[in-house]
Amino acid sequence: MVTGCPSGLAPSEAPSLSDPSAFVRRVDGQNRLSLTVRGAKCGACINRIESAVKTLPGMESARLNLSTGDLEVGWRGSLKAPTIVTAVAELGYGVSPRDQDQGASDEQREERSLLIALGVAGFAMANIMLLSVSIWAGVGEMGETTRTMLHGLSGVIALPAIIFSGRVFFVSAWNVLKRGHANMDVPISLALVIAFCVSVSETLRGGADAYFDASVMLLFFLLIGRFLEARVRRKAHASARDLAAMAHRTVMRLGPNGKASSVRASEISPGDQILLAPGERAVVDIQIDRGISDIDESLVTGESLARRAIPGMHLLAGTVNLSQPLTGTALAAASDSLLADIARMLEAGEQRRSTYRRIADRAVSLYVPFVHTSALLAFIGWLLAGMGVNEALLIGVSTLIITCPCALALAAPVTQVVAAGRLFRSGTFLKSGDALERIAQCDYIIFDKTGTLTLGTPKLSGQISPEALQAAAELARASRHPLSRAIVEAAGAGPVASDAREFAGLGLEGIVHGAPARLGSAEWVSVDSGQSDRSSLWFSQAGKTPVHFQFQDHVLNDAATTIGRLQKAGYGVEIVSGDRSETVESVAQTLKVDHWSAAASPRDKVNRLEELQAQGHKVLMVGDGLNDAGALALAHASLAPGGAMDVSQSASDAIYSGGLAALPRLISVAKQARSVMIENFAFAAAYNVIAVPIAITGHATPLVAAVAMSASSILVSLNALRLNAMRETL
Repeated sequence: MVTGCPSGLAPSEAPSLSDPSAFVRRVDGQNRLSLTVRGAKCGACINRIESAVKTLPGMESARLNLSTGDLEVGWRGSLKAPTIVTAVAELGYGVSPRDQDQGASDEQREERSLLIALGVAGFAMANIMLLSVSIWAGVGEMGETTRTMLHGLSGVIALPAIIFSGRVFFVSAWNVLKRGHANMDVPISLALVIAFCVSVSETLRGGADAYFDASVMLLFFLLIGRFLEARVRRKAHASARDLAAMAHRTVMRLGPNGKASSVRASEISPGDQILLAPGERAVVDIQIDRGISDIDESLVTGESLARRAIPGMHLLAGTVNLSQPLTGTALAAASDSLLADIARMLEAGEQRRSTYRRIADRAVSLYVPFVHTSALLAFIGWLLAGMGVNEALLIGVSTLIITCPCALALAAPVTQVVAAGRLFRSGTFLKSGDALERIAQCDYIIFDKTGTLTLGTPKLSGQISPEALQAAAELARASRHPLSRAIVEAAGAGPVASDAREFAGLGLEGIVHGAPARLGSAEWVSVDSGQSDRSSLWFSQAGKTPVHFQFQDHVLNDAATTIGRLQKAGYGVEIVSGDRSETVESVAQTLKVDHWSAAASPRDKVNRLEELQAQGHKVLMVGDGLNDAGALALAHASLAPGGAMDVSQSASDAIYSGGLAALPRLISVAKQARSVMIENFAFAAAYNVIAVPIAITGHATPLVAAVAMSASSILVSLNALRLNAMRETL
C-alpha cells in the first residue's frame, strides 16, 4: 500500500469530469490548462498528482500549489484536456477547471460542514459523558439492568453522531482504500467503527464496559483539528485570490484610431497602447510614450517618496500614477508582469515549505502499518492462544486505541497553541503551524527598510515658522504628492489656495493671501540649491525669502535597541531595500548595520536570500510590501508587521504589532517552544514503548487504554503550559 492524504470529499463534491477543453489556452505553441484540485493536503499528494500527470504523452510541465489547490499543466501534441482531469480524478481527488469564485464558495461550504459536524459530535459527547459518569459513580451498586439501559442510551446517542460527524473520515478512508492507498483516516475510521461495534456487543450481552464515550470524544477532538485546518487554508486561498484579482483588473487600451476601451488585463498583449489615468495603478509593465507625472512606486520598490515619470521610462506593474495622464506601450502580458512574477515566487515558496510536510508524511507511512499490524497480531495471537473472539477483539481494539499517537501528535501542536497564545497576548499572531520551529532555527535576519525599520511615510523635519507652514499648506492641500501630504499633516486643517494648479514633476502654484506663490522643486521656485533633492520642497511667495521644507522617513523608536539585541545574541543582520542608496545608507549607519543594499527589486531580494541560504544560513525575512512577498515566501521563516499588505501577511509565518521589540520576544519564545517540543516527543515515545506491550499482553481493556491515552495527552499538555511561566532569554 502507498500511504498519503485523502481526498476527504463528501459525495456532493465528487470529481467533476465535465469537458474542460473550453478552458485550454495556447501560449507560445504550448497548450496550458489551469485546474483546481480539492483534497490535496500534503507533500505526498503533490508528488502523486504531479507524477500521474507527467506520465501522460506530450506533457511538459505539471505543478500543484498546495495552498491554493491550483494545478498548472502544459503540454504539446494531441493530448486532450479530459484525459488530464480523469488522471487526477482516478487518484481520488476532486478536480475541475479553475473557477476562483467557485473555489471560495467550496471552501466556505467545507468549513461550514465541518463546523456543523463538530457541533453534533460535541453535543453527543457531552450527553454521553453525563451517562458515563453515572455508570462510573454507581460501580458496585448499580444493577445490570440499569447499567445496560444507560449503555443503550449512550449507543443511541453515539450512532447518529458517529455516522453524521464521522463521514469526514469515513468518506476519505473509502476514497483511498478503493484505489489501493491508505492514510491516517483509515485507522481513525477503524477505531471508531470497531470501538462502537464492540460497545454494542458488550451492551447486548450485559457487559460492564462500553466505549461509546471514548469513540465520540476521539471524533470530537479530531474534528477540531480538521476545522482549524480548513479555516487556515481558506484564509490563505483568499489572500492568493486577492493577489490574482490585483493582476486581473481592467486596463484602458487605445485603439488604432485613438479610441479608448476598457479591457481585462489578461487581454493585453505586448505592443498595445495603454492609457494610465491619475490615481490608477498599472497592472502590466509599461514603457511611457507621452506625458509627465508623479508616480508612487512604494508597492514595487518600497520607496516612500514619489518619483517623476517622463517619456522613455519603464513603469512596473503595481506603480500608481499620481497626477497627470500617461500614455505608454505594454511591454509584456499580465502573466509576465512583476505582479505575476511575485505570484510565482509565492508559489515557489509554498513548494519549498513542503519539506516539512514530507517529514509528516514519512511519520504517517510508518505509523499506519505499525498500528494495523500491532492490533492484528494481538487479535490473531490471542485467538491462537485459545481466547474467545470477543475477548481477542477487545485486546485488538485496546491495542488500536493505546497505540493511537495522541501524545505524539499533540507534542508539537499543543506547544504551538500555548506559545501562540502567549505571543498573541503580546501582539504577535502566528500563521503557520511549524513557524516556531523554523524561527528558532534561523541565524540570519534580513530587514526591508520602509515600513519595517522606518515609519514608511515622509515626515516634516527641522524648524519652520508657523506662518510659512500655514501658507505652504494652502497649496499643499491641492495635491496628492506624499511630501504635500506631510506638510498638510503638520499644518492641520485649513483653507486651499485659490487658482491652485499642479505641474507634474515640478510643483504647485496658486494665490495665497492675495499673492502668487509656488511650492515644489528648487528649479520650480527659481532657487539655486546646487543639487536635485527628492526629499525636500521649496515654498516661495512674491516679496518673501523662499522657505526650505525638508522631510525624513524616521527610524522606528525601538529599531536601534532591537537590532542591538539581535546582534548581541549572535544573529547576522542585513538591510535589503528597494529605496535609494543614500537613504538606505543613512538608516544603516543610524542602526549600526554593516551589511546593506539599495535599489533592490523583488527578484534581487530573492537572489540575495538564496545566496545566503547557499552559504548555509537559515534566513528570517522581515518585510511589509508586495515587493517583499517573494522573499517572505522563500525565506526559512518570515515576519510581517500588522500594517503590511495582505499579500505580504499571507506569505509570512507571523504578524507582529507594537514595534520591532516583538522580534526578540518571538525568537525567545520560539526557542523555548522547541525545547518543550523535544521534551514532549521524548515522553510520547517512552509512553508508547511502555503502553504497547501492556495492551498486546491483554493487561489493558479498551477503557484503560483510552484512559492511558488521555493521561499521556494531559501530561504533554501540562508540560507545554510551562511556556507561560518561562522568561525571555534574548
